[in-house]
Amino acid sequence: MRLLAISDPHGDYAQIPSLVREAGAVDCVLIAGDITNFGPDELTYELLALLEPLNCPVLAIPGNCDNRSILGVLDSSRAVNLDNAVHTLEDIVFIGIGGSNPTPFDTTFERSEDEIKTILDDLLRRADSDGRTVVLLSHAPPRETLDRIPNGNAGSEALTGAIGKTDLIVCGHIHEDQGMMVKRGTRIVNVGQASQGQSAIITIADSIEVTFNNI
Repeated sequence: MRLLAISDPHGDYAQIPSLVREAGAVDCVLIAGDITNFGPDELTYELLALLEPLNCPVLAIPGNCDNRSILGVLDSSRAVNLDNAVHTLEDIVFIGIGGSNPTPFDTTFERSEDEIKTILDDLLRRADSDGRTVVLLSHAPPRETLDRIPNGNAGSEALTGAIGKTDLIVCGHIHEDQGMMVKRGTRIVNVGQASQGQSAIITIADSIEVTFNNI
C-alpha cells in the first residue's frame, strides 16, 4: 500500500495541489490534523476536494488547532474520521488519536495524558491485529521522538505506549522536526507542515519505506 501522509496545513491549502501532483498514484491519504487554524470547520471540505484527483480513501484526524466540532464535519464528509476509531484497509489496521497532549498555549483540542493513554490502550485492544500491520495516525508525536522544539521535547508521554506495539506511527504537530526514526521496532514519521509544502510517501509491503515529498 502506498500512502500520502500530510499534516498541519492550518487552513492554507496553496501547496496541496503540488503535493498531490508530486505524489502520483497512491492507495490512501492520511491527514494527521491541524486541518484548519482554529476553524472554520467547513474548510475540511475544501481540503478534501483538492485531494479528489487521487481517487482513494482518506483517513483523517483533527489536531490541537482544530475545533472539537470538526469531528462532526469529518463524520459527514467522504473522509473516514479516524479519531478514537479503528479502520482496516487491505489487511492494514489503522487507529487514530486526534488533538494533542497539553500545550502552553491552551489550544482548542487538547487531551490530558491520562485521556490519551486510555484511548490508546482501548484502540490497541480493539485493533486485534492478529499479525497484521498496525498504523497509528496521531497528531502529536510520542515524547522524545520527532518532537524537538527549541526548549526541549513537546511530544506525548502517553503515546510512547504505542512504540513497540504498532508498526508505524504517522504524526505531525511539531513543525520543526520533520523526519523518520525507528524505535523498538516501530517506525515513526513526522510528515512535516503541509502549508510549507511538506509531506511524506509511505509504502507498506514486506517492509515500510518512507520518502519525503517536499516541494
